[in-house]
Parts: sequence; structure tokens; C-alpha cells
Amino acid sequence: MSSSSSGNGKKRRKGDKSSKGEKGNEKALFTDSGIKVKRIYTSKDLDTKERGDEDAGKYPFTRGIYPEMYRERIWTMRQYTGFGSAEETNKRFKFLLEHGQTGLSLAFDLPTQTGYDSDDPRAEGEVGRVGVAISCIDDMMRCFDGIPLDKVSTSMTINSTATTLLAFYIGVAESQQVPINTLRGTLQNDILKEYIARNTYIYPPEPSMRLFVDSMEFCSKNMPSWYPVSISGYHIREAGANAVQELAFTFSNAIAYVDACIERGLKVDEFAPRLSFFFCCTMDILEEVAKFRAARRVWANIMKERYNAKNEKSMHLRFHVQTSGESLTAQQPDNNIIRVTLQALAAVLGGCQSLHTNSRDEALSLPTEESVRIALRTQQIIAYESGVTRVVDPLGGSYYIEYLTDEIEDRVWKYLRRIERMGGSLKAIEKGYFQQEIRENAYRIKKEVDEGSRVIVGVNRFVEKEAEVPEVLRIDPELERRQVERLREFKAKRDKVKVEHMISRLEEAAENGYNLMPYIVESVKAHVTLGEISNAFRRVFGVYQPKLVI
Repeated sequence: MSSSSSGNGKKRRKGDKSSKGEKGNEKALFTDSGIKVKRIYTSKDLDTKERGDEDAGKYPFTRGIYPEMYRERIWTMRQYTGFGSAEETNKRFKFLLEHGQTGLSLAFDLPTQTGYDSDDPRAEGEVGRVGVAISCIDDMMRCFDGIPLDKVSTSMTINSTATTLLAFYIGVAESQQVPINTLRGTLQNDILKEYIARNTYIYPPEPSMRLFVDSMEFCSKNMPSWYPVSISGYHIREAGANAVQELAFTFSNAIAYVDACIERGLKVDEFAPRLSFFFCCTMDILEEVAKFRAARRVWANIMKERYNAKNEKSMHLRFHVQTSGESLTAQQPDNNIIRVTLQALAAVLGGCQSLHTNSRDEALSLPTEESVRIALRTQQIIAYESGVTRVVDPLGGSYYIEYLTDEIEDRVWKYLRRIERMGGSLKAIEKGYFQQEIRENAYRIKKEVDEGSRVIVGVNRFVEKEAEVPEVLRIDPELERRQVERLREFKAKRDKVKVEHMISRLEEAAENGYNLMPYIVESVKAHVTLGEISNAFRRVFGVYQPKLVI
């Protein structure tokens, strides 16, 4: 991998010999990523150039991608929303907007994520459970009823069926007479991490990558204000990776996406400014701040040195952060308010562009309105009361933060070189390398919790005898029946000949290598459903069967 001095694995610090400390008998303590932590840090632990002297808004953007950061504009506040029916989700959207949320974030149920209509037998029992059920254009219309798409930005957490959900969103915009070139939002559309961490894939990696590039090409030409991908380390981290692995595996996937777009003929400075990222923020607060600072530096280096990007916006790491759901506990759930507050503060100190704060009851169920309000107010209090937004990169120059930033960056580059030697992300996925690394780290964490060396308040220390039983959100069991009934009515009223014709056109386009986005958009307008589009591609592309890795 081509890289500058910041990416060649050489230590920039001159204080490696001082890691034993002045006293020589320090207790061995480590960050979540296994970085040994000294008792105290000084300038001797850093390079001769003080990292705190760097400016924000300048390469390599360690201190932030914009000169003014939050002094000019507060991050976008999002709450992950979507459950039950489209009507219920629409109601929650309006509730959040009324309480000061500045962007919408949409979650989908498992059938929608994996390409099945709500009336498919394989969807039974899962309709509307972990997100909203969206099977057709009418569902999407109800989801955004009364919400002007020219005035909000929308993030959609969807991957295997991302192209279809984007087409539904385009259909809603056109029904509102909103030009699609003005739409603002983000499509997660990160299929590679599905093979690594989440498993909601449908097709084999190669056709999945083709769909990804189709959407990138379509958006670069038609939707200049839209982010067609949010390359996700969040799910990798939640599956058990540490902070270093989260960055390394995410950037490895990003390299694969950039390579695929360039191979299609897209120019890096035309599409790279619309790449975005999605990271987790968990409980090792100072390591998390350093992680975000290191991430900006690594990505800037990749884009400048590997891809010869000329546009500074191509080198900007724009990222959304979600607080860690995995860190929340069912025991003493009110403790989760404190956990989320600390994680959100770390994300802000680390310079995120968008933030979602989990609700206190998410270890038990989908969040209640009261819990969502508290989570949103957490962001607002940090933004408007804490004072941390008054200065750019407020922890920059701290010896410890700068040391951790350097150390994380060095370790990320080592991982990236190792993955490059394997042949890149696709080869590493096939070999099960990512999965094995994550499993080993997850086992280490679980062992530490079981042994008590990793303290979880309310779980393995400070336990209360009587468990709290908070009010939780319950999904109406009638919801699935109503959703299936309505979908069947939708299908019965369609022009069946037109639907069959559109499905045939989809299959033909898939077989002949055309960009599939225009065909998908045309199909959803003709009332072809998500499941029918996915099945058409299943017939052409096949279904992915993962190799068993022992």
C-alpha cells in the first residue's frame, strides 16, 4: 500500500523507551484495544513535532475536517427510528422533529433487510419487529406522509436491498414534486460488512458489489447532495472488534469500494466527496476520542497517497456515530443514560458530523417515546450547555490523547498491510480472517467480564437483588396481519401484465450488465414489490452460501 510517512508503520514518537515509566514498577493497565497505558504521559512520549500544533481543516485533518467545526454548525442529531407499521414510524418521525431532531434515521425489519415481502412465509413472525416493514412504494409513501423531503435529511440503515429502498424514496420525493437532485441523506449500502459482522446478505459478494457501484454511479450523476454509502465500522465493533480492528476493517472495505468505482470508470474526485462512514462509540472514552482523530488521519492519507485525490473534500472523513448498543445492560437500565451520555460526549470530542444516542431501554426492547426523548435531550445538553462546542478539538495537545492517536494509527496501518497481502477485503472475507479476529477479541472481552477484571456496573459489580421492571415498547401482534392484508390488496389492484414486464426487464438488465438503478426506480413506480425485485436478482445472481470457518 502506498503511503506517506504517517502510514508507513514507522513510529513518530521518540518516547518508546519511556513506556516502562519513571518508577519502573507500574501496574499494567490497557485500553480496550490492548494498548498499554502508563501512569503519566509527557512530551517525551510524542514526536518532536507537537501534534497539538496542527490546525483543523487542513491535511491530514487530525483535529477536524472543518476549520470552525461546531462553532459554525452543530452536528446533525439523529435518532434511529423505525418499527411496526409505516404509520407508527411516521408518527415517531413527527414526534422527534417536534422535539428538535434535525435528521431522520430509518430502521427496517428483517424481511425488508433480506429481500422478502411481508406476506412471504419466510417473513412470518418478523414483520415490523426490529424496524419498519416496507414492501412496496405505498408503504414508503405512508412512512413519509406529511414530511417534506426537501426540508429534512434521511439516513436509511439498509444494505442488501439498499438500491430498492433508495428507489422507493425517490418515488416519494417525486410524488411530493421534490427534484431528486436536491435530496439530502445517506444510504448505508455497505454490503461487505454484512459478510463480516451482520449476515443480512442475499447475493454473493461480486454481484452485491455491482449493485453498490450501480448506486454510486447513479447518485453521482443524479443525486449530488446524497451520500450513497455509509461505510460501517459500527456493526464490526458491536460484533466484538476493538477500536483498532473497527478502523482497519472498515477502511479495508472502503478501499475495496473505491477500487470498484474506479474500475467502473468513475473518477475518484467525482465520487469520493460523497463517501461517508459510520462508527461506534463505546465506553473507553479517551481511546474513542483518539480513534476518531486517528481515523481522519488514516483516511486522508489513503485518499491522497493511494488514490492521488486532488480535491480536499475527497480526503475528508465524514462520519456518523452511534453510541454502543452492545454496552447497554438490561440490569439497572437507567444506568444506560450515563453510559450513553459519556459515549456521546466522546463522539463530540472526537469531531463527528452526525450522532445517534441510544435509548436507555434498548437492551430490553425498541425504545419508548420517553426514552427517545431523554436520548435526544442528551445530545442537546451536550451541544448547548456543556461548552465543549466552543473550541475545535478540545483534547488536542493532551500528551495521552496524542500518544493514543499515534498508536492507534500505527496499529491500523499494520492491519491494512496484512489485509493487502491477502488480496484485499474480498479475499480476507473468503478466508474468514475478519470473522476470526472479531471472534477472538469478543471471547477475550467475555472472559474479562466473567472473571470480573472488566467491571460492568449492575452486572458483575454493584448488583441489586430486586430487578427493575421498566415499561417497554410492545409491538401490537395485530400489526403483521394488517400489514400482510394491506400488501395483498396492493398486489391485487396492480396491472399484473405491466408488473411481469418490468420484472423481465430487471432480469434482462441484470444479465446484460446494465446499471440497475434506473430499472429498479422504474419498477417500483410500476408497483413491483421489494420481494419481487430481490427474487428477480436471486434468479440471476444466485444466493450467497458462506463457507464454514472453524
